[in-house]
Amino acid sequence: MSSRDLWVASGTEILAMMVLDGHWVDQLYVDPTWTGRGIGSRLLAEAKALHPDRLDLWTFQSNTMARRFYERHGFVACEMTDGSNEEGAPDVHYLWVATPDSTAP
Repeated sequence: MSSRDLWVASGTEILAMMVLDGHWVDQLYVDPTWTGRGIGSRLLAEAKALHPDRLDLWTFQSNTMARRFYERHGFVACEMTDGSNEEGAPDVHYLWVATPDSTAP
Protein backbone atom coordinates (compact mmCIF):
# COMPACT_ATOMS: atom_id res chain seq x y z
CA MET A 1 0.00 0.00 0.00
CA SER A 2 1.35 3.43 -0.87
CA SER A 3 1.02 6.39 1.43
CA ARG A 4 -0.35 9.70 0.30
CA ASP A 5 0.43 13.13 1.66
CA LEU A 6 -2.15 15.93 1.80
CA TRP A 7 -1.56 19.69 1.94
CA VAL A 8 -4.36 22.18 2.46
CA ALA A 9 -4.18 25.96 2.09
CA SER A 10 -6.89 27.59 4.13
CA GLY A 11 -8.11 30.81 5.66
CA THR A 12 -11.66 30.80 6.89
CA GLU A 13 -12.29 28.11 4.25
CA ILE A 14 -10.25 25.67 2.15
CA LEU A 15 -8.58 27.59 -0.67
CA ALA A 16 -6.48 24.84 -2.23
CA MET A 17 -5.30 21.27 -1.73
CA MET A 18 -2.64 18.97 -3.06
CA VAL A 19 -2.25 15.20 -2.72
CA LEU A 20 1.08 13.51 -3.41
CA ASP A 21 1.37 9.78 -3.98
CA GLY A 22 5.11 9.28 -4.03
CA HIS A 23 6.46 11.37 -6.91
CA TRP A 24 2.97 11.65 -8.43
CA VAL A 25 0.94 14.81 -7.98
CA ASP A 26 -2.31 12.92 -7.58
CA GLN A 27 -4.45 16.02 -7.08
CA LEU A 28 -3.86 19.77 -7.14
CA TYR A 29 -6.91 21.97 -6.82
CA VAL A 30 -7.22 25.70 -6.21
CA ASP A 31 -10.64 27.26 -5.67
CA PRO A 32 -11.33 29.26 -8.87
CA THR A 33 -11.81 32.47 -6.88
CA TRP A 34 -8.24 32.07 -5.57
CA THR A 35 -6.40 31.17 -8.79
CA GLY A 36 -3.63 33.47 -9.93
CA ARG A 37 -2.54 34.34 -6.38
CA GLY A 38 0.42 31.97 -6.10
CA ILE A 39 -1.21 29.31 -3.93
CA GLY A 40 -0.87 26.53 -6.51
CA SER A 41 2.71 27.59 -7.23
CA ARG A 42 3.59 27.37 -3.53
CA LEU A 43 2.03 23.91 -3.27
CA LEU A 44 3.91 22.75 -6.36
CA ALA A 45 7.15 24.18 -4.94
CA GLU A 46 6.55 22.05 -1.83
CA ALA A 47 6.12 18.97 -4.03
CA LYS A 48 9.38 19.76 -5.86
CA ALA A 49 11.19 20.22 -2.54
CA LEU A 50 9.96 16.82 -1.33
CA HIS A 51 10.73 15.10 -4.65
CA PRO A 52 13.64 17.11 -6.07
CA ASP A 53 14.45 14.66 -8.88
CA ARG A 54 11.09 14.09 -10.55
CA LEU A 55 7.33 14.68 -10.44
CA ASP A 56 4.60 13.17 -12.62
CA LEU A 57 0.94 14.10 -13.02
CA TRP A 58 -2.07 13.71 -15.29
CA THR A 59 -4.49 16.43 -16.35
CA PHE A 60 -7.22 16.58 -18.96
CA GLN A 61 -6.16 17.71 -22.43
CA SER A 62 -9.07 20.14 -22.42
CA ASN A 63 -7.91 21.85 -19.19
CA THR A 64 -5.84 24.52 -20.91
CA MET A 65 -5.41 26.64 -17.77
CA ALA A 66 -3.90 23.71 -15.85
CA ARG A 67 -1.71 22.77 -18.79
CA ARG A 68 -0.32 26.31 -19.08
CA PHE A 69 0.26 26.37 -15.30
CA TYR A 70 2.23 23.12 -15.31
CA GLU A 71 4.22 24.10 -18.39
CA ARG A 72 5.17 27.44 -16.72
CA HIS A 73 6.51 25.35 -13.85
CA GLY A 74 8.75 23.25 -16.09
CA PHE A 75 6.52 20.23 -16.73
CA VAL A 76 6.67 18.65 -20.19
CA ALA A 77 3.88 16.65 -21.82
CA CYS A 78 5.20 13.14 -22.40
CA GLU A 79 2.07 11.08 -23.19
CA MET A 80 -1.51 11.69 -24.33
CA THR A 81 -4.46 9.32 -24.17
CA ASP A 82 -7.64 9.02 -26.20
CA GLY A 83 -9.85 9.03 -23.10
CA SER A 84 -9.47 5.39 -22.12
CA ASN A 85 -9.84 6.25 -18.45
CA GLU A 86 -12.62 6.24 -15.86
CA GLU A 87 -13.70 9.76 -16.87
CA GLY A 88 -13.73 8.93 -20.59
CA ALA A 89 -11.85 12.17 -21.37
CA PRO A 90 -8.52 12.48 -23.18
CA ASP A 91 -5.75 13.35 -20.77
CA VAL A 92 -2.08 14.21 -20.81
CA HIS A 93 0.79 12.92 -18.67
CA TYR A 94 3.22 15.62 -17.57
CA LEU A 95 6.73 15.05 -16.27
CA TRP A 96 9.02 17.42 -14.40
CA VAL A 97 12.67 16.43 -14.13
CA ALA A 98 15.03 18.56 -12.08
CA THR A 99 17.62 20.71 -13.76
CA PRO A 100 20.18 22.79 -11.84
CA ASP A 101 17.87 25.84 -11.67
CA SER A 102 14.44 24.14 -11.73
CA THR A 103 14.00 23.74 -7.97
CA ALA A 104 14.10 27.48 -7.32
CA PRO A 105 10.63 28.91 -6.58
